[in-house]
Amino acid sequence: MTNPLSSPVQPKTNLRRVAILFAGGPAPAANAVISTCAATFRQAGVEVLGILNGYSKLTDYTPEKPLVAGRDYIVLDQQVLKRSRNSQGILIGTARANPGKKIEHPSHLTDPERSAPMKRVYEGLRSLGVDALISIGGDDTLKTANKMKRYQDTLPADAPKFPVIHLPKTIDNDYLGIDFTFGFFTAVEFLATEIRNLLYDAEAAKAYFVAETMGRSAGWLAYGAAIAGEASIVISVEDIVGEFRGEESFTDPKTGKTKTKPVMKADRVIDRIMATIMAREQAGKEYGVIVLAEGLAEFLSEELLKDIPRDEHGHISIAQVNLGKMCAKLLADAYQKKTGKQRKFTGLQLGYESRCSRPQAFDVMLGSQLGVGAYRALVEEKKDGVMVSITGQLELRYVPFETLVDPDTLVTKVRFIDTNSDYHQLARYLETTVKD
Repeated sequence: MTNPLSSPVQPKTNLRRVAILFAGGPAPAANAVISTCAATFRQAGVEVLGILNGYSKLTDYTPEKPLVAGRDYIVLDQQVLKRSRNSQGILIGTARANPGKKIEHPSHLTDPERSAPMKRVYEGLRSLGVDALISIGGDDTLKTANKMKRYQDTLPADAPKFPVIHLPKTIDNDYLGIDFTFGFFTAVEFLATEIRNLLYDAEAAKAYFVAETMGRSAGWLAYGAAIAGEASIVISVEDIVGEFRGEESFTDPKTGKTKTKPVMKADRVIDRIMATIMAREQAGKEYGVIVLAEGLAEFLSEELLKDIPRDEHGHISIAQVNLGKMCAKLLADAYQKKTGKQRKFTGLQLGYESRCSRPQAFDVMLGSQLGVGAYRALVEEKKDGVMVSITGQLELRYVPFETLVDPDTLVTKVRFIDTNSDYHQLARYLETTVKD
């Protein structure tokens, strides 16, 4: 019988130096991922470099402008890693630099101009003697990891290559291939606490708060925060179907071509929220908190969004839309029209405060397993081009990039909430019943 308290057998590895980088927005338990990943490799005698600020330093690399220790990367040694697993922030910083943004088709991987930033990243890592790259980030970072893997596949057979492993990160939890992403539950707890505080404020003043939460593409965070925070009603992008969904035509300013896009029928959404408000009043509750996922802003008309700036990925700057305040004004007007009375509706944005909050235990456990999973993927499983995933009771599995990224468009898919799922239905059961 195997001794259950014995340390795992460390297989031999040819890896001598690996690099870890973190890209995109922060998430609680980031340091649990980074520190456990680095510590596990260090125990096997592998040196670990932390690339500072995502891909930003690597995309600027040239032989004439070499990468410098302390400025562009750090060695993740014992002193750096000391008691870092539960710490806040990101040990190696982050950035949104995207070396693969001009690579939109596999043929672009061999286009010298489009692939130039990817080439600089590759050469920068090679200049450091890196034997493997571990990236931590959201779907855009996953796309970049996939492109780095595929870029190396286009190199001559005798060109040095290094394996690429990706660890999924987003507090939005909209990642295909994993049940829950690290930081999600911490963010839910943080937002739920704020919602519960707002409820006391709303009850005291007999008013409503319209809280816009993070969650650009899917409603996992909005629903989680609303359920745990005892919100009055929650609405996300998954709910904009049927009677709540329309379509509009617009002229693309870049191409001049006419396009169509789905839009939210704001009047029907406001009617649905008002139905909950009226049901609450009949139950003697003249207050509440309404939770809206920020991604609903993408369903606004192009006329309302025309002056909103977009990032390099084409995402609108949702913070400048201020969906909460917009809906609060519509609700105040609808309430007065329906009842002849006035009630205060205050719109506000929640979410950014949660991204670097102290991680809760489950997220530390989840992040730690992902960090160890990167080591096991490379050393035990000899993997390349996979995302580390976790299912069930922290069971590791390794998902090939090609099952997560479209091989022709190089685009990832969003994991939406299934509106027939028990997770989605839980919120409906907990809300004040509205009779059709």
